[in-house]
Amino acid sequence: MAGALLAAMSTGTLACERNGGTKFPLRIESGKNYPVDSEGHPFFMHGDSAWSLIADLKDEEADLYLEDRKARGFNTVLVNLLEHRFSRNAPANAYGDRPFADNGDFVVPNEAYFAHADRILQKACELGFLVLLAPAYLGYGGGDEGWYQEMAAAGAERLDAYGRFVGRRYRRFDNIMWVNGGDYNPADKDLVRAVAKGILEEDPDALGTVHGAPETAPLEFWGHEPWLKVNNVYTHGPVYASALREHDIGRGMPFFLIESVYEFEHGADEYRVRIQAYQAILSGAFGHLYGNNPIWHFGGLGVQRQTMQWKEALNSPGAKSMEVLITFISSIKWWLLEPDSKNRLLVDGIGKEMGRAVAAMAKDGSYAVVYMPGNEGVTVDLAQLSATSVHARWRDPTSGEVTDVEGSPFKAERTAFKPPELNSRGYPDWILELMPQDPVEQSQ
Repeated sequence: MAGALLAAMSTGTLACERNGGTKFPLRIESGKNYPVDSEGHPFFMHGDSAWSLIADLKDEEADLYLEDRKARGFNTVLVNLLEHRFSRNAPANAYGDRPFADNGDFVVPNEAYFAHADRILQKACELGFLVLLAPAYLGYGGGDEGWYQEMAAAGAERLDAYGRFVGRRYRRFDNIMWVNGGDYNPADKDLVRAVAKGILEEDPDALGTVHGAPETAPLEFWGHEPWLKVNNVYTHGPVYASALREHDIGRGMPFFLIESVYEFEHGADEYRVRIQAYQAILSGAFGHLYGNNPIWHFGGLGVQRQTMQWKEALNSPGAKSMEVLITFISSIKWWLLEPDSKNRLLVDGIGKEMGRAVAAMAKDGSYAVVYMPGNEGVTVDLAQLSATSVHARWRDPTSGEVTDVEGSPFKAERTAFKPPELNSRGYPDWILELMPQDPVEQSQ
């Protein structure tokens, strides 16, 4: 049966066209806490969670979504290759094509279903996206939201063949990072291993990570599996705590924020998603994924009540905040930043939980940044920077507007900074940028 599965599909030629920006494939280099592209440039992940993109949207709708996200500065999308529940015709796609023929899950793939997936992945590649592709989402608790029960019924041999099938079919896409698992730490790890192993057999250079249960980092549950190349953080709590733990544990594997609370779910607004993103980035993550209801499931069934349609949600306040974030990050050499995990730079006014201020400084002392969820003020030891005189400025995380801090430049000593009352959107969060008055040249 496994042989029949592998013979059932043609692989085709689906080479990506590089359209400027990142030159795929990405690779992990020893000693670096971020991936680099094929030319050695650091890759910052600025992603959107679009789980049901392949299953729920027709081609022209998927194009609209991807072109919108590209225009807003996103460079990564998280997508399910198969959808079990969270699309309108699950497990069939928008054209009525089911992923497997004759209702035989993980036996014989349906060419029409995967040809539609090909087209969406090709569009994403042409636009320069990294695609975090989940081959078989397990589902929360191993229940009916995902494929875990069907995977258990199929067994490891069929799942290995399925892994080899998707690995062979999509190995020509050099912009894919495989996301194994899905909202669950499986009772039977061998089911996930079988798919991951099959992919790796067909594409030995493929990067892989895991979407596990909340509050569980991949390395914590899986250890050093051969297919696990990238770590991540998945938390509904204060992101800085989980991120600093993964950074400081010293495993030497880059990590990113794969999931936290989505905008318009669990009471989260633009302010909450900004806090999550900045807490991750300034605590050692090489990037993050932003999420939005209903975008993650589009027209399909969600978990929380939706208050708008997905096309309207494309222009949400949170998405606009993410545009400001990527503009800011692109203006600095973010890969030089090290989190201020010992509070040597940020010495007072740190706060706690979701109100926790976070800071990071370039390794050569040439630059530092502080993100403050609140406007009560912080005290910074400017002597940590490589200058005797420090220029300081406020950046509004909702508009991107930059203004010099009154009294700047400052002596390189402990200095209190209190931001303006509210930003342009009426929230209390601010970014404080700190640079030597005569900055030294940064180097990678």
